[in-house]
This record gives sequence, structure tokens and C-alpha cells, in this order.
Amino acid sequence: MKKRHLTSIIALGAAASLALTGCAGGDAGNGGNGGDDKGTITMGFLPAWTDGLSTAYLLADQLEKLGYTVEMEEVVDAGPLYTALAQGDIDMYPSAWSEVTHASYMEEYGDDIEDLGTYYEGAVLTLAVPEYLDEINSIEDLKGNADMFGGKIIGIEPGAGLTKQTQETAMPEYGLDDYELVTSSTGGMLAELDTAVAAEEPIVVTLWRPFWANDAWPLKDLEDPKGAMGESEALHFLGKSGFAEEFPEAAELIEKIKLNDEQYGALESLVTSDEYEDKSAEAVDKWLDENADQLDWVVSE
Repeated sequence: MKKRHLTSIIALGAAASLALTGCAGGDAGNGGNGGDDKGTITMGFLPAWTDGLSTAYLLADQLEKLGYTVEMEEVVDAGPLYTALAQGDIDMYPSAWSEVTHASYMEEYGDDIEDLGTYYEGAVLTLAVPEYLDEINSIEDLKGNADMFGGKIIGIEPGAGLTKQTQETAMPEYGLDDYELVTSSTGGMLAELDTAVAAEEPIVVTLWRPFWANDAWPLKDLEDPKGAMGESEALHFLGKSGFAEEFPEAAELIEKIKLNDEQYGALESLVTSDEYEDKSAEAVDKWLDENADQLDWVVSE
């Protein structure tokens, strides 16, 4: 199947009954610098949200080359992730939508979380439909057309900021009372999308940018003249309180990391590619080989 790792992402969604699942540390990146161990950094990330998946493996590679041991924790929803970070159960979150999408979590937990820097500008939440739906181009066009979509907007995890924004702001703002927001998982949403597009049937889904699905399927973002899906925002690296003091060299590196659209897209494309089934060192190595000369923060072997 050409839709990168759709099967794997669906499987991750099916496993969402677990709040925290430990992943093996030490094989996330390239093994570090032998005896020069500066400590262990635990990264929590949402495996179905491939912005965090991609940056988690990039950071694992770079931090291990600095001499840190990196352990990965798969977290199934944003709420438990912010809780774990605030409580110090994990050390960092490698791709947080903390300005808009997860603003409520930051209001609740922000005093116990350290902002380590911004790596990407211009992330947005969207509602999207297939390009073949010529008559649906704006969220306004959904009103009065609920029958076309079976009265459903297909969403992702119930605890996602995207879910809250769609359900509590966008749907009321546009009068979409005849629609139900169906939540399950990112993998479940992608499976529904794949089935609908294959049959050229109508479907409306909650999406975001940057996300590889926007290129994998023929999709268009619906215009949002009322701004109900929220403003664009930057993506941040977040750490537990005291992260920079405990891991100063890591914090210094993390603050320097910046990715533009082309660099980020290439990283996500490789990490989610079927060619790299373990989503780890080989994909990041290839990306570094192709992009290191454009970056001033890369740690070499």
C-alpha cells in the first residue's frame, strides 16, 4: 500500500487502551558515544502523530551522538502526555502544539513545563475533503449537506486539541448541528479516508499541516472564513521543569534546531516510508546525509 505506514498507524490506534507504553531505549538512534554517557533522556510522543514521531527519532540520533542515552515512551493521547511531562515521568515532548491546539493543556500544566524552543513555524488545523468534491470548498459549504457525508465528520483521538477545536468552536460557529464528530484514532481516520477516496465517495475529516496525509491522498483544506479552526502556530520542543539544568548540552542543541517546510517534509516522508519499517536510525541517517549541509546544528559522529 503506497499510503506510508497506514497499516502500522492503524495498529497503533488499536493499541490505544494503554496510557503509556515503554519502547526499548538505546535502539532509537545510533547508539551514542560509548562511555561518554551524560545521562538518560526519556521522550514521550504520540506515534500516530508523525510530526512528533519524526522529530523524536531525529532528536534521539542527535542526543545520542552528544553522549546521552535516549529512551522512547509511546503515549496514546495528548492529555496523558502533558500530565506525564508535568509530573516528570518523561523528560521531554519532541513536538508540541502548545500555542493554540494544546493551549488548554499549557494553561493547566504550563507552570511545570519548560519550553525548550520552536522548531517549525506555520502549523495549522484543518477540515479537509477529497479534491473530487468540486462543490465543497469551504466549511460554510458543509451546512445543509450533511446527507452527502452521512452526517459525519471523521476525527481522530477524543483528547486531541484538534478534536476540541472542531467540536467546541468550528462546528457551532458554522452551524453544523446536523453533523456528528466521530472520534477514534488517527489511524482509524486514515483508514476511513483511504476507503472513501478509493471509492470516490464523499468524506470530511479533521486534519492538520504539516502531515504526510495531505500529500498521500488528493485532499483540499476547506476555507475557514471565520477562523474557527484557530490561528497558525509554531511547533515546540517541551521539557519537564528543570530540563535545561539537568541536561544543559541537550537543551543547547535543542534550542538551535529549526526546520523549514522542505526539510521537515523530507524528514517525515523518510521516517514514515515503507522502506524504513522501524522508523529509526536508517531514515534519520539518510535525511542527515541529504540535508546536513543546510543545517548549522547537526552533531556528527
